Amino acid sequence: MIRILSILGLFGALLVGSVATQAVTAPKAYADGCYTWSRTLSEGTSGEDVRQLQIRVAGYPAYGGHIAADGAFGPATKAAVQRFQSAYGLGADGIAGPATFSKIYALQDDDCTPIHFTYAELDDGCGGSGWDGGPLSAAATKANALQTMWQLEAMRHALGDQPLTITSGFRSIPCNNSVGGASSSQHLYGRAADLVGVHSLCTLAKQARYHGFGGIFGPGYPGHDDHTHVDIRTSNSWSAPNCGI
Repeated sequence: MIRILSILGLFGALLVGSVATQAVTAPKAYADGCYTWSRTLSEGTSGEDVRQLQIRVAGYPAYGGHIAADGAFGPATKAAVQRFQSAYGLGADGIAGPATFSKIYALQDDDCTPIHFTYAELDDGCGGSGWDGGPLSAAATKANALQTMWQLEAMRHALGDQPLTITSGFRSIPCNNSVGGASSSQHLYGRAADLVGVHSLCTLAKQARYHGFGGIFGPGYPGHDDHTHVDIRTSNSWSAPNCGI
């Protein structure tokens, strides 16, 4: 009897140990280092979680369009979510749920930037001195730069995920003056990027029209024969005469 109880005790100990091991190794609920959505979002919802979503799908408004990051999930946001979903092979129902959020998590780093762009790339005007020195607060300028990067990520993906190189991003007022930038340049606000890359400058200018860029200036526009400028203003001003734009 003692031997049987001993065996049963040993079995119980092994069972408890096994359960404890399973408890330790069980996968945690997924949470993202930058932002984690806690509910499914669809047309009619509103809030900060919608605004965070809008920033990440701002590059999918269709030709000549723009997505407002206003926290209100309307028809334009639904259509942008559908285009984002289609671009990454997801079911394109316009409802942002676990599959959509998982794709966004995979596309962003812990500082909220998309994986193929960094704040350092956008803060390169005159040596990367930070986000102050422009007309806006440093926080507002950096927030604009974040949306600029997400729109660039959408454009990069549409162009086959080949690199885009930013030759000029945010500029402080002294920096902008030193390079001869316009007094109202979108670079001052963190909303602009000058691009080169493996694609032709005309290819960049033409593709930018589909990703929410209101300002597009390229070959044939004065001072833009060696790069394509894109910015996230919400009214369209496009000129790249050598590209038919």
